[in-house]
Amino acid sequence: MRQTVNGADLRRLIISAAAAIEIHKQALNELNVFPVPDGDTGTNMSMTINAAAADLRKAEDPNLEKAAAVAASAMLRGARGNSGVILSLLFRGISRKLKGQEDCDGVLWAQALQEGVDAAYKAVMKPAEGTILTVARLAAAKANQAAQENNYFEFVHEAAIAEAKIALENTVNQNPVLKKAGVVDAGGKGWLLALEAMLSALRGEDIVAPEFTGATEVKEQASFSDFDTEDITFTYCTEFIISRENDNDPENLRAFLSELGDSLVLVDDEEIIKVHVHTNDPGTALHEAVNYGSFVTVKIENMRLQHTEKVMTEEEKSPKIAEPVKPIGVVSVCVGDGICDVFSNLGVDGLVSGGQTMNPSTQDILEVVNTVPAETVFVLPNNKNIIMAAQQVNALTPKNVVVIPSKTIPQGVTAMLNFNPEGSQEENVEAMTEALATVDTMQITYAARNSDFDGYLIHEGDYLALYGSALFGTSRDIKVLLKSLAQRVKEDGKEYITIYYGADVPEKQAQKAADLFSQILPDADVNLLNGGQPVYYYLISAE
Repeated sequence: MRQTVNGADLRRLIISAAAAIEIHKQALNELNVFPVPDGDTGTNMSMTINAAAADLRKAEDPNLEKAAAVAASAMLRGARGNSGVILSLLFRGISRKLKGQEDCDGVLWAQALQEGVDAAYKAVMKPAEGTILTVARLAAAKANQAAQENNYFEFVHEAAIAEAKIALENTVNQNPVLKKAGVVDAGGKGWLLALEAMLSALRGEDIVAPEFTGATEVKEQASFSDFDTEDITFTYCTEFIISRENDNDPENLRAFLSELGDSLVLVDDEEIIKVHVHTNDPGTALHEAVNYGSFVTVKIENMRLQHTEKVMTEEEKSPKIAEPVKPIGVVSVCVGDGICDVFSNLGVDGLVSGGQTMNPSTQDILEVVNTVPAETVFVLPNNKNIIMAAQQVNALTPKNVVVIPSKTIPQGVTAMLNFNPEGSQEENVEAMTEALATVDTMQITYAARNSDFDGYLIHEGDYLALYGSALFGTSRDIKVLLKSLAQRVKEDGKEYITIYYGADVPEKQAQKAADLFSQILPDADVNLLNGGQPVYYYLISAE
């Protein structure tokens, strides 16, 4: 039984943990009980910890302190989604405790696990039971008890794993949503997988994953930076990676996409299909691609606007920090050409590509924040799963970063309408934050899986309507849902309606949706905008 670990050991342990989460990321995604196509816990955790694995592979013979610091720094910058941020915070706390140490015994490891838990809980505004936080907290507490009995690293780590298993099984009883679905917490499961993989590596049985398929480290057969986009025929550069889950022939997908656009590159192996295509209809491309498996990443850019560069050297990834020429600037997370144009027209200084199923990392947000020529930069996450990643940016830049906790695109738009460039930071924070509660958000998407959720019997492919964060209804006829939402808006007495239609919706069909709202709410001001967003057919704002 191992008494201590050193830097080389910790490096192997973390790389093994990253491999385990990568292998099981789709299973973690599937633990998402809400049937909308946003189950990305596994993907976010995998991309976060694989950022650390990539940097650790480059580190030459790191000591314990260096190995822990490299992992913590990489995960902080690569953190995606709430689960990824919490994972990064667990390792940040571990790194702090291991600072200045050459070896780690059982007592120190128990203290490091507890330091990680403390860091994670400190960052979460309202910690809920039945989550990764619960599993990590109870595992660390057990580790501290075990360390008093036996100071061997392996003994303490085994005790943490045993308690984590019990805690994970109990998450189904602590969270009403999990209990209704009969599943355990996905983030907690991911942490258990990491702990178990670390023990395996400690015993000489390193977990080795197939080639990592996240954005941090991908070994490709083709470089997408080589394509000439000066003479643009098709507007949208569409890139995605699919985790292969069936025997459907990728050549059929290649044939379909070749008719839909140009500059097509399709690379596949036994694990993934990676696609790059220029098209005017990215929604159709994504709908066809989902027949081959689940999305790992999706990226859609308007090549005419060139909001972001797809390929950067390591030097370019550390851009110069813009000198301030004004007191306050704003950065917004968004996806869809029309929605991005709305934020630009409202005065946003920088745009971060991302949203539901496409959570940007802390590093992605940081890079845009640093380009804003302002002393203070407000960040609009526009998604509840991006807020925590945005909150980590302030520690990485000399600029003062303030996160306005917008959870939806309509909330972000309303916040910008209440932004006063001449006002003080305090005045703007108050006005923009208060404005978030004045708008209701409705969304229509599709069911990614069969589900019995909250009294609804849902079949894969059904249209789903969300009102706020709650499931509002399901139907095979999208008009039924639109009518029901319009009736609800009427009952709520809302007067200003904005409908953003997605990349999959023809303009004529979207106009019919707007006409339906106008008929049911004759006194309301109904506006229709081409949002161009993927996945969600309609985003509807009501004020």
